[in-house]
Amino acid sequence: MEFKTLRNIENSFRQIRLYAIIFAVLCTGIVGYAIWKSYSFAERQREKIYVLDQGKSLMLALAQDASINRPVEAREHVRRFHELFFTLAPDKNAIESNMKRAFNLADKSVFDYYNDLAEKGYYNRIISGNVQQRVEVDSVVCNFDSYPYSVKTYATQFIIRSSNVTKRNLVTSCNLLNSVRSDNNPQGFNIEKFAVLENRDLEVVER
Repeated sequence: MEFKTLRNIENSFRQIRLYAIIFAVLCTGIVGYAIWKSYSFAERQREKIYVLDQGKSLMLALAQDASINRPVEAREHVRRFHELFFTLAPDKNAIESNMKRAFNLADKSVFDYYNDLAEKGYYNRIISGNVQQRVEVDSVVCNFDSYPYSVKTYATQFIIRSSNVTKRNLVTSCNLLNSVRSDNNPQGFNIEKFAVLENRDLEVVER
């Protein structure tokens, strides 16, 4: 009888120990899950920005990783540069103003290309011939697999004279480097090794 009682006590002790272990494991799991959910909630809250609208109401804005927008910003940077550099009016001040803004987006290779055109009298012919020039960027192809990023731009150039309009195919290449954002360079890129690969007439339309 006494042996049976001891055996029952030992079995009960084992059961209590098993229940205690199971309970401890469950508690550890619940605590771990609660910590993980709290961390996830804190991360989501950090992505929210509350903007005060003239001291009257709060507006919710969502923050996102800046790197997500870099491809879009890169294409916009290159597009803006081409619009500034290749859009010309028969006015010296307008040309110099556009060139100055374009130089803020690029390195010396663009300045060298500009000097080469200037020495050949290209801009003087634009002014004396009362020629308008504009460019439409068709596509900007960027390779973000390696740094610096290689870029190829396909555009259509229009040279507008009083007698005709010349349509040209324009293809350029360059590399993009990350740079400091500023008022003059809002996308934070810098163009290097700029080169014109193709610039040939497609058609001439009489006016």
